Amino acid sequence: MKNKNNDFLILGIDPGTQIMGYGIINMLSGKLSCVAFGVIELKKINDPYQKLNYIFERTSMLIKEYKPQEMAIEAPFYGKNVQSMLKLGRAQGVAIASALSFQLPVFEYSPRKIKQSITGNGNASKEQMAVILQHLLKFSEIPRLLDATDALAVAVCHSFQKNNITNKKIQTWDEFLKNNKDRIV
Repeated sequence: MKNKNNDFLILGIDPGTQIMGYGIINMLSGKLSCVAFGVIELKKINDPYQKLNYIFERTSMLIKEYKPQEMAIEAPFYGKNVQSMLKLGRAQGVAIASALSFQLPVFEYSPRKIKQSITGNGNASKEQMAVILQHLLKFSEIPRLLDATDALAVAVCHSFQKNNITNKKIQTWDEFLKNNKDRIV
């Protein structure tokens, strides 16, 4: 469902149980721009089920307000604390359920895939990704909470996958630079 301006909006979600990041980008004629990004703070909600309800409501509000055509979300990763992973999986599931309630297609990417897509390095730091995204999407200030730029990274990663930018077999840096002039800052 494209709007009348041919805009194609992607909602990116960095799920969390304390802070959830969101980012909305616009893909227009192959060019990316930042529409909005921020965080939803959940620290003050003690009841875990109320927290999940709040994630569902806020994700639904973002979808209603911005009317994205697709949602991309970061997959939970296995850490040392299984309880944390279960909580994160619930938060992710609720955000996905919200998107599905609007018949919004959902795409999931691993943290490593997202970092690789944005920086070329699957082990890049949040700070490195934020700086690259700032140059790529031309927003003025890097936010204090990098969950917001992490969410933008998920959306940008998805846009690259849609355009097969990162799926091309590239053998050298020269070839990468030649094929990705729009990603060079």
